Amino acid sequence: MFLKSLSIINFRKFGKENNKIEFVDAKSYQEQQNEKEINIAPTTTLIVGKNNCGKTTIVKALDYLINYNKDVFKSNDFNYLYLKNLLEDYKTLLLKLDDKSNQKITTPYLHFKICIGIEENSNDLITNLVPFMSLEDVNNSEFEISLKVELEDEEVFIAGLKKLLEKNDNSSILFRKYLELIDNSVFKINYYNTANEKIRDFNIKNLIELRPIKANNIESEKCLSKAFSKIVEYRYKSLLGEEVNDISLKINEINEDLTELISQKHTNSINESLVEIESNEKLKVLLSADLTFQKMMSNLIKYEYIEHDMNIPENQFGLGYTNLMMIIADLIDYMEKYPESSFNSKVNIISIEEPETFMHPQMQELFIKNINEAIASLLKSKNKNVNSQLIITTHSSHILNSKIHSGNTFNNINYVTVKDNFTHVVSLRDDIIIPGETNKRENELKFLKKHIKYKVSELFFSDAIIFVEGVTEETLIRFYIDGNKELNKHYISVFNIDGAHGLVYHDLIQALKVPALIITDLDIKRNDKEKENFIQISNIKNRVTTNETIKKNNSGSDELKELNAVNFKINNMFITYQDKIDNYYATSFEEAFILTNYKNKLLNTVLKKMKPNIYEDILDGDSTFNNIKNNSYKLQRKLSNNKSDFANELLFHFIVETEDENIPHLPMYIETGLSWLSTKLKGAK
Repeated sequence: MFLKSLSIINFRKFGKENNKIEFVDAKSYQEQQNEKEINIAPTTTLIVGKNNCGKTTIVKALDYLINYNKDVFKSNDFNYLYLKNLLEDYKTLLLKLDDKSNQKITTPYLHFKICIGIEENSNDLITNLVPFMSLEDVNNSEFEISLKVELEDEEVFIAGLKKLLEKNDNSSILFRKYLELIDNSVFKINYYNTANEKIRDFNIKNLIELRPIKANNIESEKCLSKAFSKIVEYRYKSLLGEEVNDISLKINEINEDLTELISQKHTNSINESLVEIESNEKLKVLLSADLTFQKMMSNLIKYEYIEHDMNIPENQFGLGYTNLMMIIADLIDYMEKYPESSFNSKVNIISIEEPETFMHPQMQELFIKNINEAIASLLKSKNKNVNSQLIITTHSSHILNSKIHSGNTFNNINYVTVKDNFTHVVSLRDDIIIPGETNKRENELKFLKKHIKYKVSELFFSDAIIFVEGVTEETLIRFYIDGNKELNKHYISVFNIDGAHGLVYHDLIQALKVPALIITDLDIKRNDKEKENFIQISNIKNRVTTNETIKKNNSGSDELKELNAVNFKINNMFITYQDKIDNYYATSFEEAFILTNYKNKLLNTVLKKMKPNIYEDILDGDSTFNNIKNNSYKLQRKLSNNKSDFANELLFHFIVETEDENIPHLPMYIETGLSWLSTKLKGAK
């Protein structure tokens, strides 16, 4: 059996939609050993997203339901918008009802749906699932358990609510009192089957076990010594069995001997001193040895690192290694206590929260790649069929990148973000990211994974993303974003990828719901003669584009005359490209930048420095700089092999320039795109 999915409703930031988290099947250690050696990455569920989006809430929900179960849910566990809407309903409903009314009033509740999967031909014992099964369900491969956190006494709550509504007119005071009423109410977990029938005498802990390993588990400088002392103690108790009693007898004998020695050396002399002040009948002390098996084991281990044959105390080692070893210690403790012979009657889950804490990037990538080998080595020589699912929550692009490449798939990645003030979950799959034919998907996935490896995994953690097609716009747009008082407050990633390959990202972008500005080029097709003579284009009649992004969004047509606007808005994407600038159509960012700023002194200084002879030949003493405008395409072509130098030279002059008005402007099509992005980041639809 395995946890297939979890739906969270009304809990904290979660609402009623986009709240389903999907998990990868469990795969036992023995099953893995019977197959060729695999990495844990394909069998790990990854939950990724920015800070404060709801990643930890997912594990917290499972932890509350399984390990706490009762008297843990308070008002701050409810979605506040949900509570406010309920309160508004109460205002118009409750005061109009008398005590004899039979109308049902909806009271606050939390709802969780847990789907349990059963693999075909598995040896799982499904006894604990029987209450949720009917005769028709025997051959089903999955079963849903509905858990509702509901009031134990609704009548008491409703009576208290009526009193609040009668006394409080101030909305802020009323809501605060409303939360206090919820805090003082008792909630219980009720279980329901798919027919909405209440199942009694059931506890989810009998079906699912969760071992959470929390982030930043370093509590003291001696945390590792304590952790491994605990493990050794458990092993001694497990291995020695009845012999522990014999050890306890010996410890008692030592206590007696030590107590007698302490009495001779200390107790008697102290009491002799006390009798001078007060009678021993009223005041007398007894000092005795208090060594126990527990105390002996808790201080048994001294943890040290070995580095180049040198023993290093644990408090002198880095936090990254210490955090890694604490995770390993938790895993060892889990494995030690796992039943010797598992009957697969439970779903077993290990969750590791943000393992990247204190780890440098390379260690983060190696962690998820090699943790399976670490677990396998821990289980060598042990007769244990460990059948646990591993869930990792992270905001590390390195762990995400390692997961994608080690697992060779985007499957089993849950992307968590916030949309309209609610947590929004996207369960990624290869067929969502690259829909269509299998062969096409395989090739495009290969490209996507390779491209992501170097940089683009950042888009999972960005507030917004900008795709560009060249090094010049990539370099300069970052400068303009830094100078924008609204955009520079957000984490915006800029990625350089050409239009044809950029299409591969479109389905992924739309799945993630991240605002994405795609800056592409008009790419007007020229014949060889036009290229040789650097012909400027002032009319696009009978012209076609070679840009794949424009063609796809122009109903597949490459004819530029059919373009109705200089941008496409598609859900969370804004695709923008060049329009006519001062009588000419630019076909690249560089040309558009020159046409927009051909009179700008700073731009002319850079052009002259980059191509002095060509610049002087074009300018030919023209004080109006119209010759620069009329030769924008020629200048673009001459700069084609020096784009990086051109961009860096411009950036240098931008940085050292003291007057903002001297900085060249971005072309209008990009300004329009950035304006759209700013609006989206403000939360506008």
